Formats: sequence, C-alpha cells, structure tokens
Amino acid sequence: MEKLYYPISEVAEILGENVSLVRFWTNTFDKFLKPRRTAKGNRQYKASDIETLKQIHHLVKVKGMTLDGAAKYLSAERSTVDKRVKAIDSLKEIRAQLVEIKKSL
Repeated sequence: MEKLYYPISEVAEILGENVSLVRFWTNTFDKFLKPRRTAKGNRQYKASDIETLKQIHHLVKVKGMTLDGAAKYLSAERSTVDKRVKAIDSLKEIRAQLVEIKKSL
C-alpha cells in the first residue's frame, strides 16, 4: 500500500538528491508543485508531486536545461516528459531485477 504523503527527506532519497535541492525546486516550480504543509510547516508531497519532481530532475540534471527552460518545457510538453521519465524508471527497475538474478546465479 502506497502512502498518501511523503516527507521531503524521503522525496530527496527517491530522487537521489539532497533536501535543500528539493526545497529549492519546490519554490522555483511553484506553478507545478503544491506540497501540503503540516502544522509545523514541514512539506509533505503526494505521489503526483514526486512524479513532477522526477520530470524536473530529468530535464535539469539529465538533459542539462536551465530552470526557466525546464519550466517552459513542462508547460508545453509535459506528457512527453512524463512518458520518458516513466520509461527510465521502468528500465531502472528491470536493471535492478537483472542484477538480483545475476547475484543469485
């Protein structure tokens, strides 16, 4: 069963980045990301927010886009980016499974 909300530390771990970068992207891409805040003010992200952060990560870190370029691209081509990110995630899962199979041999 999936959780409804993830703390920023778990989101950073999922992305393989540090918490401050996730916080920075949340502030920079506030048009696309709206995390819930706890009473203490801590950010909590839904699965859809994590998918958006994965898309931002792909555009900025993998493709080398600027933050403004990534924001414009997300506005115009969001479904294309989403498909690519999901394909990359699937390939990473397959690779992890193959590594496990190799270890068991």
